[in-house]
Amino acid sequence: MALKMLLVRVDLAGISFVLGVTEETVLAWLRRAAHQAEAVNQHLLRALPVTQVQLDEMWNFIARKHACETDAGGESLPDSEEGRQWVWISFAPEFRLMIAAIVGPRTLDTAQEVVSVTKARVAGIPACFSDGFTCSLAALIAAFHVVTTFARTGKRGRPRKPRCEPHPDLVYGQLVTQKKQGKLRTLSTRVVLGAERLTSLGHTISTALVERVNLTLRQALAPLTRKTASFCKHRERLRQRVVFFQAFYNVARPHMSLRQPLPLHERTHHGAIRPRWLERTPALAAGVTDHVWTFRELLTAKFEPLDSQSISG
Repeated sequence: MALKMLLVRVDLAGISFVLGVTEETVLAWLRRAAHQAEAVNQHLLRALPVTQVQLDEMWNFIARKHACETDAGGESLPDSEEGRQWVWISFAPEFRLMIAAIVGPRTLDTAQEVVSVTKARVAGIPACFSDGFTCSLAALIAAFHVVTTFARTGKRGRPRKPRCEPHPDLVYGQLVTQKKQGKLRTLSTRVVLGAERLTSLGHTISTALVERVNLTLRQALAPLTRKTASFCKHRERLRQRVVFFQAFYNVARPHMSLRQPLPLHERTHHGAIRPRWLERTPALAAGVTDHVWTFRELLTAKFEPLDSQSISG
C-alpha cells in the first residue's frame, strides 16, 4: 500500500500518518523497490526495436532551489546534494516506453550518461530528437560515432590524428523554442544530422510525447510537484522514486493510447462490465513482456543472471 501511495503523489508524511509507520520504514521499502525496479529495467530493456527516441530534461531541485556551490551556469556540482537537479528522460514514442530515467545536473556528463544508457538498451541507431540543449549533440556523437584514421604520407611532420565523426546513420533534430518574459514566442525545428535519412524514415521532429511524460511524472511523484513542500532532501531518494516509477510505468500501467479493440466474440460480460478494449502497457507493446504485470509481479519478479540467458528471456 505504501509503495502504491508513493506513485500517486502522496508524500512521506501522508503515508506515515495513514499507515501508522515511520518515514524511515517507508524509505526502506522504497529502497528495496527501487533495487527491484533496476533489476526489471536491466533484464527487460534490451535490444529494443525502436526507430526514434525523444530526449528531454525536467527541472527540479533537492533541499533548496539554489545550491551553495554552483558552476558558471548556475547548475549544481556533479556530486552536490542540493540545488538544481534535473530528471532526464529517454523516451520511445512508438511504444510509449521510458528507456532511461536519470537524475542529475544539466551538464554534458549527465547528457552522456543518458545517451549511453539509451544506446545500451536499443537495437541499432534510432533517430533522436531533443530541445535546443547544446550538450545533446556532443553526447550523441560520443555514443554514435566512427573513427577515421589517416595513413602516413611519408612526408616530414607529425601524422594526422584520428578523427571522430558522427555515425552516417545518426539522425538528430532539435525543436528550438524562444521565450520572452516566460511566454513562448517562436517554435522552430532544426535538422542537425542526417537530413536525407530523416526524410527517408518519414519522422517528424517533435518532443511532444516526452513532454507529456514529464507531466505524468509531475502528477505521479510528490517531490516533482510544482510549488511543493514535499521536495526530496537527498538526490538518491529522488532517483529511487524516478526509477521505481519508470518500471511501474513500463510494465504495470496500461496506456490508453496503446489499447486495442477486442473482437466481438471476446466482449463477454464480467458482472455489469463489458470490456471493449485489450489493455496494453509500453513493455507489452514493445514485445518485451507478454501480459500486463500486476503490482505484486513488479515487486517479486526473479531473473536469471544476464550471462546465462538470451535476449528473449
